[in-house]
Amino acid sequence: MPTFSNPVLAGSHPDPSICRVGEDFYLVTSSFVYYPGIPVLHSRDLVGWQPLGHVVDRPSQVSLTGLDVSDGLWAATIRHHGGTFYVVVALARGRQGSTTYLFTASDPAGPWSDPVVLEAEGIDPSLFFDDDGRCWFTACRDAAEPEVTGPGELWMRELDLESLALTGPTHALWYGAMRGAWVEAPHLYKRDGVYHLIGAEGGTERHHAVTAARADAVTGPYSTDPRSPLLTHRHRGAAEPIHNVGHVDLVDTPAGETWAVALGVRPLDGTHTLGREVFLVPVEWTADGPVFAPDTGRVRLSERLPAGTGSGAVAPVRPARDDFGGTALGPEWSSLRGPVGHLVSTGPGEGGLTIRLSPEPLTGTGTPAFVARRQQHLRMRARARVRFTATAPTQEAGLVVFQHAHHATLALTADASGTPHVVLTAHEAGSPTRLGAVAMTSDEVVLVVDSDESGYTFHVEDGTWTTLGSIERPFFSTERAGGFVGVHLGLYGIGGADAGEAHVHWFEYAPAR
Repeated sequence: MPTFSNPVLAGSHPDPSICRVGEDFYLVTSSFVYYPGIPVLHSRDLVGWQPLGHVVDRPSQVSLTGLDVSDGLWAATIRHHGGTFYVVVALARGRQGSTTYLFTASDPAGPWSDPVVLEAEGIDPSLFFDDDGRCWFTACRDAAEPEVTGPGELWMRELDLESLALTGPTHALWYGAMRGAWVEAPHLYKRDGVYHLIGAEGGTERHHAVTAARADAVTGPYSTDPRSPLLTHRHRGAAEPIHNVGHVDLVDTPAGETWAVALGVRPLDGTHTLGREVFLVPVEWTADGPVFAPDTGRVRLSERLPAGTGSGAVAPVRPARDDFGGTALGPEWSSLRGPVGHLVSTGPGEGGLTIRLSPEPLTGTGTPAFVARRQQHLRMRARARVRFTATAPTQEAGLVVFQHAHHATLALTADASGTPHVVLTAHEAGSPTRLGAVAMTSDEVVLVVDSDESGYTFHVEDGTWTTLGSIERPFFSTERAGGFVGVHLGLYGIGGADAGEAHVHWFEYAPAR
């Protein structure tokens, strides 16, 4: 039987949501304060996904300034109705929902509208279009009587499609299957006249689980599916390759199958660095409701292909090299909280990426001179050819491994006498530790970072090969660094006002065996 490999979206792609229009599938994920925000991806087979663009690609749409890396745009939902695509998303501040936005577009590739602010509290908003054309908005929030019902509540109001405003009464739908646990990630589906409310409980870590309730009317009352949890890996041992499974969204294929996209992580010795990834899980409908992974009851690294999607042959992974020859950065690149002061050289000349140094630190809440891409393989090598002449130790530019409160920099800089050096520094919760340094005879070098099961090792190529040091892998894990994101590999420049520019000739990312 032809198979595919999970995850179908590797690296930090949390909280997936999916919809289908004809033969085409569209998917969005959380982006937090990475910019552009809310990536939109396209597939014809649910396995191979290509980036289309982003919902938030103009600073005027949403301000992310001042937010922590793991706040920002949480758990968007994408739906299609009557020729229009809809995306709803919560903006989080201080780990709590602060504003709910609704975006629309006629083309999922964009442009997407400026947002409409909905009168909604909480997080994880979703939309459900019923057979009669009415649209229902759902989300999760703190329960009014947590000591009675449990801490979380799934609630509903109707969305007027003309005014794009919530209208009518608020309906409290469900408090979850596991009283005492927060219920979140609501999505509604209708099957054979029955409304199925799918949620997530147990937090987004080891106890994450998919639970459900059902009702005969869209506004309820909803009764807990006694089979809950319907999908979880919380009961599996440490050797299980996938953990933290939950936050699903369902889609029907043209062939009549149902599949779920779910988040999960691939830990090693109890910690993970790549973030929450997108896994594809088969679903079977029964008289009792959906059955996830009906053959095994678990998410697998190798799964059968969806019906009608071909042989399952996967093209070999090749190094991704970027010479920055276009007029804009590719869709794999992100910055923090907004567009950064970078220049992309085009036309005659040396090409490459020019980064204007900024005084904004990587640990701040503004927009530093920083662009990065997700790490998607545990074993990999990232390289960049960088030219930079520093005149003071406060000026630096180079390669960065970035994970929430922890990051490491491999930077061209200068010592107090002005002698050029490459310095390796680990930054833990704002506290830097120099791990290695080497004097340079040139202002242009190749900076290298290797990653494997044990950790990250940093090198410099300057006619010779110099290893500056290593950092253990758990240093960059979510379990140690905190937050909700995975490792990003990037380029950066820090310095005072008018501190100059660094030039990156190319950047290369290559999976390793």
